[in-house]
Amino acid sequence: MIYLRCFQLVAVMVLWAVTATAQNDLNMKNEISATAKERMTRMFPQAETDWMKEDPEFVERFANFAFDEVVAQTEKLLDNRTRHICYLATLLGCQGIDAFKAILPEALRQGVSPIEVKEIVYQATAYLGMGRVMPFINATNEVLKAEGVQLPLAPQTQTSMQNRREKGSEAQVGCFGEGMKDFWKSGPEDSRHINKWLADNCFGDWYTRTGMDLKMRELITFCFLAAQGGCEPQLKGHIAGNYHVGNNKDFLIAVISSNLPFIGYPRTLNALNCIREVEAANK
Repeated sequence: MIYLRCFQLVAVMVLWAVTATAQNDLNMKNEISATAKERMTRMFPQAETDWMKEDPEFVERFANFAFDEVVAQTEKLLDNRTRHICYLATLLGCQGIDAFKAILPEALRQGVSPIEVKEIVYQATAYLGMGRVMPFINATNEVLKAEGVQLPLAPQTQTSMQNRREKGSEAQVGCFGEGMKDFWKSGPEDSRHINKWLADNCFGDWYTRTGMDLKMRELITFCFLAAQGGCEPQLKGHIAGNYHVGNNKDFLIAVISSNLPFIGYPRTLNALNCIREVEAANK
């Protein structure tokens, strides 16, 4: 009798496990939209082989949200190429190197050029520092070589060590207006050198390069700053810069909405609040 009861108990447990597994499989098949699944597996190939088996409930909700609901909300203002440029800049800003490496091949397939990828990474140095950018330089080179891209890429430098300050000041004016023309000379004497560095290094070394225009460069800077958080004064300055080069309020809201799954709600809401403050100041 004892053996019979044990056998019955084991049979019930096995049946429950099989039923639960089958139900999980059924739920995944029924609940992840075809659009979400397609986008997810293109960006994260391991999702179908690993995540859907090991974290099915997480995948169901994240995939439908990030790759269907969010895209549907923002696709009128954000084409796929620009969306992926923003993803890459955002993942640099929040230090999401694993996601950056996973998404980069799909970004290339969506029309982001290897030169644009490099320009995103190089420009991030001015806003994140080499300590945080170095792993992304290595990751970018690793992925590009795996994709058959010959390195180094064609040169994009347009300045010399002699004219970088002058050309950087011109780029600052292009982004923010004539008020930046002599900004490099301003500020207290003990820290004036930093304003000069903003002109010759941040803008003269990076913004003057070909491969991306000022409109796109201001956009990726917006993504860097919004994603890393704690840079709200600078973020508001670059929101104004984005407006100056033609990236308007609705477009920037679409960008931060698209990036939300990768940076979370707090930093997204902070960026949105910065936009509201800039809008109020402009009235």
